[in-house]
Amino acid sequence: METPSDILQQLNDRSREVFRRVVEGYLQTGDPIGSRTLTRDFSEKVSAATIRNAMQDLEFMGLLGSPHISAGRIPTQLGLRMFVDGILEVGMPEVMDREAIDATVDAPDNDVSGLLDRVGSALSGVTHGASLVLTPKHEAPIRHIEFVSLAPDRALVVLVFADDHVENRLFTPPPGQTPSSMREAANFLNSLIEGRTVSEVRHLIQTEIQTRRQEIDALSRTLVESGLAVWLDDSDGGERLIVRGRSNLLDDAVPSEDLDRIRTLFDDLERKRDIADFLELTDEGEGVRIFIGSENKLFSLSGSSLVVSPYMNADRKVIGAVGVIGPTRLNYGRIVPIVDYTAQLVGRMLSDRS
Repeated sequence: METPSDILQQLNDRSREVFRRVVEGYLQTGDPIGSRTLTRDFSEKVSAATIRNAMQDLEFMGLLGSPHISAGRIPTQLGLRMFVDGILEVGMPEVMDREAIDATVDAPDNDVSGLLDRVGSALSGVTHGASLVLTPKHEAPIRHIEFVSLAPDRALVVLVFADDHVENRLFTPPPGQTPSSMREAANFLNSLIEGRTVSEVRHLIQTEIQTRRQEIDALSRTLVESGLAVWLDDSDGGERLIVRGRSNLLDDAVPSEDLDRIRTLFDDLERKRDIADFLELTDEGEGVRIFIGSENKLFSLSGSSLVVSPYMNADRKVIGAVGVIGPTRLNYGRIVPIVDYTAQLVGRMLSDRS
């Protein structure tokens, strides 16, 4: 499958220039751009027919579209993606924008929530879009945990901390998990999570997994050594104990209760591995990411874009993110540096305060 970069390399200089001007004109005005408009703007003498042919080629490639038969062209979602990835030139934010963002961190208080609230308000005011601020993850003893399935590839975990702080985190669940299995995982975690942090619970479950594995090894050793069973690696990285000719086993060689115990331990081991997978899931990010239109699975809003950048602590660990949501015809050349600048500023401020 061709990527936007592959398609971009297929364009000659004139087609690339036509494409750039159509996209920039559309982002600026929101209106379709016609061949006559482009002909007037070209520095070299190019006929309207030549421009029309180039626009038709770009439309055939799926980069431009026409809202009406007689109208000019607008970029498609693929076209916007290619423009952002391969043509967009990003510089520093304008002085007024930087000053507006800088003013949010001038307050003398040490309240992180207040700082992030002001950052969100400033981003909305500067960009005239909806701001998105993901706060640093809370690390404190937990009182309750709940998993909510949103889609086959998306779920929400709700954490209620002992200090009454509530946090929601989106994540991609392990393959094969169902709403029922998520409820079972939550019930198990709630039985032992009281007074412990997520990290402490993760360590506790990993210890139990190791203990179960040692019990299984001890019980199965006689089977394997006698050739009556064999370990088989699964393609998904797990393993299974295959017992050969169980009906022919001597009663005194392998007691049936041992086989039942092995089966029970295996079920418990797989269950705890699934729970450990849930706890291991973390959000990762690097650099500014731009989600365009239907690419934006988080909001599933047709005709919207999300420009988001993570911010890091002093250890260069991603602890949150800031972003702007708006129409697909955002002024990306202006919005991207603003979001990037804000993320870096928030990261520095939180590092200094900690």
